[in-house]
Amino acid sequence: MDDLTRISEPGAETPAEPQASEPAASTDLRERVIEVLRTCYDPEIPVNIYDLGLIYDIEITAEGAVTVRMTLTAPGCPVAFSLPAEVEAKLRSVEGVTDARVELVWDPPWTPDRMSEAARWQLGWW
Repeated sequence: MDDLTRISEPGAETPAEPQASEPAASTDLRERVIEVLRTCYDPEIPVNIYDLGLIYDIEITAEGAVTVRMTLTAPGCPVAFSLPAEVEAKLRSVEGVTDARVELVWDPPWTPDRMSEAARWQLGWW
């Protein structure tokens, strides 16, 4: 798995530190990807999708191809078609990203415990 960067707990307040063998360019790209994910919002909830815990996994290849596995707060969410497309378009705009793909997944189902502490405070769920 030397050519991939993974974030396994996107709802965590601080994402896992990169491994020492991870190239600095990969770390920088991961940070830019997370930064752009934090500009995407479910229109019904005033918290970005990263801190809301909707991002389940981020893979970045050595070539800069990014795959994001994400979910929505509910299967019947009205943005089920538009939000993944918006995320993909924003990922493609990140410097260093050569390709972007968003996979919408439903397992495990999203629950509020995936939210970051900052998101809970923002929503008044502390």
